[in-house]
Amino acid sequence: MLVSSGAVGLGRSLLRLHPSRLKDMAVKQACAAAGQSLLMESYKRLFDAQGRKIAQVLLTEEDFSNWDRYSNLRRTMEKLLGFGVLPIVNENDTVSTAELESVDGGRQAAFSDNDRLAALVMSGMEADALVLLTNVDGFLLKNASAKHDELQPFVERVTSEIRVAAGPSRTSAQGGRGGMKTKIEAAEIAMNCGGVALIANGANPKTLQSVFSGERTGTVFAPATRIRGKRRWLAYAAGVRGRVVVDAGAQRAITAGKASLLNSGVVRVEREFASMDVVSIRDLDGREFARGIAAYASEERNAEGKKATPRVLFTRENIVVLEAAG
Repeated sequence: MLVSSGAVGLGRSLLRLHPSRLKDMAVKQACAAAGQSLLMESYKRLFDAQGRKIAQVLLTEEDFSNWDRYSNLRRTMEKLLGFGVLPIVNENDTVSTAELESVDGGRQAAFSDNDRLAALVMSGMEADALVLLTNVDGFLLKNASAKHDELQPFVERVTSEIRVAAGPSRTSAQGGRGGMKTKIEAAEIAMNCGGVALIANGANPKTLQSVFSGERTGTVFAPATRIRGKRRWLAYAAGVRGRVVVDAGAQRAITAGKASLLNSGVVRVEREFASMDVVSIRDLDGREFARGIAAYASEERNAEGKKATPRVLFTRENIVVLEAAG
């Protein structure tokens, strides 16, 4: 499967707009609409020469944050692959702004760049490997004894040092988002889904051939413990709608006892949620350690009061412990 951006840039060129015009969201979306057909036309021409059929798959955040749509997406992609068709995936920028703009503090988007989108597609399809192509040879780390950054050929675990070295996300003049930071985050998702991730130089036309020939190329990220099914979706793909803080006893019951979360263990609701919404579960210090699908709405929980009969707010099968994800 191939995840590709480029529609906004192609549309801007077609409409002969100055890059500064892309600061306007409606202009960006208009460029995406104008450029999407050009992008697919280019890919069709390239893959026709290889005798390969392609299909356009345009996604929005809701395709990941809704479990039913997430499941439907997987079935569609499996059919395409079964027909020998290569799915070319992009965000539907004409109607969605998740990738085009920064996410506000109100909730967490399922994806906001193509690196994460690729990782979520890889996760949803339970693919074996995620290859992220960029304009450098891989993940580079400063060597204290050298005057230049050195390529790290293998990463077993994403440490705080690696996250700091990856630096902040960047926004390009062409309207793209990302940078090494988002690639590291995407690689970590792949690792926690039990897959291999690779960051390599896409400017070299022989990179993919080298990768699939087993040659040492770029930076390889080792697979970790695999999270499966709905828990994987909860950890990475689902859009978080609500937030609760729980006491230490409830935290231990979830992380060590693999228990459900009762309403009596909730100290406070920091962001309201509806029934079946995905909710961030945090400790007393505000650190997110789990996520769950709410059995009922926060307003219903609030109406019950503190002296209410204990009632399950998140059942165990609808909770994922993020600490187990790395």
